[in-house]
Amino acid sequence: MILLTGGAGYIGSHVCIALLDAGFDVVVVDNLSNSNKASLERVQLICGRSLTFRQVDILDEEAIYETLCSYEVSAVIHLAGLKAVGESSIRPMTYYENNLLGSMRLVSAMNRASVKTLVFSSSATVYGVPTYLPLDEHHPLGPTNPYGRTKLFIEEMLKDLYRSDNDWRIGILRYFNPVGAHESGLIGEDPKGVPNNLLPFVAQVAIGKREKLRIWGNDYDTPDGTGIRDFIHVVDLASGHLSVLNSLKQPGLLTANFGTGNGSSVLDVVRTFEAVSGRSVPFEIDKRRIGDVAVCFADPTFAERVLGWRSVRSLEEMCADHWRWQCKCPDGYRGTNSEGR
Repeated sequence: MILLTGGAGYIGSHVCIALLDAGFDVVVVDNLSNSNKASLERVQLICGRSLTFRQVDILDEEAIYETLCSYEVSAVIHLAGLKAVGESSIRPMTYYENNLLGSMRLVSAMNRASVKTLVFSSSATVYGVPTYLPLDEHHPLGPTNPYGRTKLFIEEMLKDLYRSDNDWRIGILRYFNPVGAHESGLIGEDPKGVPNNLLPFVAQVAIGKREKLRIWGNDYDTPDGTGIRDFIHVVDLASGHLSVLNSLKQPGLLTANFGTGNGSSVLDVVRTFEAVSGRSVPFEIDKRRIGDVAVCFADPTFAERVLGWRSVRSLEEMCADHWRWQCKCPDGYRGTNSEGR
């Protein structure tokens, strides 16, 4: 049995599908603060298999411990956490409490239950401003916001944990920019309020829910002046968790980038989305945001060489799959039944 924290969320629901399709039994814990239980109903519909759900907060160590013991969990994939970069600068203590303290209590519960296999979702934000590109796992670390610092502190905590007890099997995954949706169109990214991420905002403009996209800066030293990021299809990202689980057969600690190795600019994304959707995406240029970098993309060589994993889906597929989700479920998980009608 695999315990998946934050399993009702955007990435978590896709990881659920990967696990169920691979034959694993899954118990999801999620407090539903930024997710919807309907995603799990649709996961089960897609897979034709059931999972177990418990509405539990990772800050509740006793509830986590009881779940680990009751379901005879053998490994944990830890996705739960607050994740909005801008909000983290406004509410830093909330982010430290939820992300850092929650992870500490999860690890404590695992230790008590003698469950010592953990896959942790970190972030490329731990790198901060790139000093060279592409970013490999040896790049200096220096996050520029509280969200990124919570991820880095958890990474350091897990490294110290392994140094103190070499029986642990730990995988640290540094995600770049997950986008897209499951090809069924039944699950996808469902932001509450104004989207924080680029693709959901672009999709909402394309379908007419928002008037226009605001692009933060077009004077970067890039081919079209807009920022460049490494966008990875969420289904590719989800499959990577299986590769990590399979690699953690022996005690050890590994850290891997999960990206494509290619960068796409904001305007690349806009033009690609317009092409696959057949819709116009009006935009306006605003000044740069503080803390944004010009270019950021991964060197995924380690993941391919050691884990046997690589991203295979194109930017066109990422946009097409997100557009299918947007059209099929224009209000996300709200106002539709579990079949997305």
